[in-house]
Amino acid sequence: MAAMARWEPDARGRLEKAAMELFQKRGYVQTTVEDIAAHAGLTERTFFRYFTDKREVLFSGSKDLEQTIVERIQSASGEASTLEVVVGAFEAAGAALQERRDLNFVRARYALVSKHSEIQERELIKLASLAAAVTKALHARGVAEPAASLAAEAGIAIFKIGFERWVRERKQHDFAAHIREAAATLQALTSGGKAQAAPARARR
Repeated sequence: MAAMARWEPDARGRLEKAAMELFQKRGYVQTTVEDIAAHAGLTERTFFRYFTDKREVLFSGSKDLEQTIVERIQSASGEASTLEVVVGAFEAAGAALQERRDLNFVRARYALVSKHSEIQERELIKLASLAAAVTKALHARGVAEPAASLAAEAGIAIFKIGFERWVRERKQHDFAAHIREAAATLQALTSGGKAQAAPARARR
């Protein structure tokens, strides 16, 4: 009779914490899966139960993010415009991310993604998957092409710009507010207006 796998409390969280500590201390390239598992007090087998490789540790919340966005699109008012629906969904995702993640962790992760091309590659794959999920959710609302795909890509761009401004600030501000500011700038550009200068707090 095969032995049952031992239950490890908060194994995923321990592995995430261990990975980030080692990435910052030793460097991303020098850190192995074996190192991460050992630092977390777990086995490599446990690591691979949660993650496919060490890059994936940095994207463990991507499915939750996608689910939040899709659910907000599904539940949005039928009176809202397509762009309003998408921006609202990404605002909700930004607020959820800010609530769930410590800003120091987010900034450390951002630095790693910015520095390493192999992590950037995985980031692009995740964003493409998110854009596809948003497009599908918009199709379900009756939004036709190319409007659905354009709105999804606009949402991704707004989220990325808002995220970068949020993590670069010296003082923590509302992530969702940065998303709204990016959306307002995009709307001004597409309506033929002139984009406003960024607020002083966003440039700090």
